[in-house]
Amino acid sequence: MSPSAPAPLVAIIEDEAGIRRFLQAALVSHGFQVREAGTARDGLRTITDEPPDLIILDLGLPDRDGKDLIRDIRGWSSVPILILSARDQEREKIAALDAGADDYLTKPFGVGELLARIRVALRHRLQSTSNHGGAARPSTYQCGPVTIDLAARRVFRDGQDVKLTKREFDLLATLVRHAGKVLTHRFLLREVWGPLNTQETHYLRVFVANLRKKLEADPARPNLILTEQGIGYRLADPD
Repeated sequence: MSPSAPAPLVAIIEDEAGIRRFLQAALVSHGFQVREAGTARDGLRTITDEPPDLIILDLGLPDRDGKDLIRDIRGWSSVPILILSARDQEREKIAALDAGADDYLTKPFGVGELLARIRVALRHRLQSTSNHGGAARPSTYQCGPVTIDLAARRVFRDGQDVKLTKREFDLLATLVRHAGKVLTHRFLLREVWGPLNTQETHYLRVFVANLRKKLEADPARPNLILTEQGIGYRLADPD
């Protein structure tokens, strides 16, 4: 964060007061402003009165399910939403991400990982704001030895041209456009194969495996295309 820039504002919507206090202390100590709410109703009031740069949301709120709150927020705002929940079932994570959340962290969690996820989400928000302000969306993605040129539809690894099929490139381009964000199987299938193929997860497994063979130094231990077990995939945040 630039010393001259205002501290990012984070809204915490969490019903457990102890966790709110812990999060507030951790975030304030790392230079964030914080607003708190213990219910969905108070959370909506908080984020409409003073729009935050990021929302940390628990799904198990006393007055409303967090997924419904996400859908409401997505009706009028693209603010990054990071889920922080004790619900660790895959179906809950998928449902929250499909509802519009940007990321999902399961309790208990480490502060270091939480801060890293927040930094990624805020970078994406800054890029999105710049794009909507008239700047061109960056067409080149760089991560380690891999360079992806979306405009030219070309991929390079260690400076060497990598040949991809059209479908492989379309899948990779979708991951690039949402780099750092968890994308569910359903979302990727809909974007790349169309709305009639959202259950064909074997397509994804095959194509992701092919991409890893072509792009990863060790396909068995990928550093570029990361698996979110049972949920989907995440492309590593660019350099």
